[in-house]
Amino acid sequence: MQIVLKEDIDKLGRRGEIVKVADGYARNYLLPLGKALPATAGNLKVIEREKRRYVVRLTKEKEENQALAGRIQALSLTLVRKVGESDVLYGSVTSSGYPRSGLRISRTSISGLHRGGARPVAVQS
Repeated sequence: MQIVLKEDIDKLGRRGEIVKVADGYARNYLLPLGKALPATAGNLKVIEREKRRYVVRLTKEKEENQALAGRIQALSLTLVRKVGESDVLYGSVTSSGYPRSGLRISRTSISGLHRGGARPVAVQS
């Protein structure tokens, strides 16, 4: 059976590709979970429309992330915490522990705050 994938599936294909799969795999897994559509002319048009929307959304997200990266790169924070003799922090640094910067940064997205001293840290999205 030929189907059009609605999302990336490991070892099968990428979003929007037409692939041939076993009938049972399509009927029992891919189609009921909404991961694929039968490869008909109408469904191909639907997938093309979704693909264009997806590209526009990715472009918009990329621009937003680049703007956020610029704001983060220009940001400088000073955190005052107690450290032990070996320059290791007591406790942890949470989102309530750093000054209001206008950015919403999750504490799990910041790495490199294990020791005292001045250093750059990595912030992941």
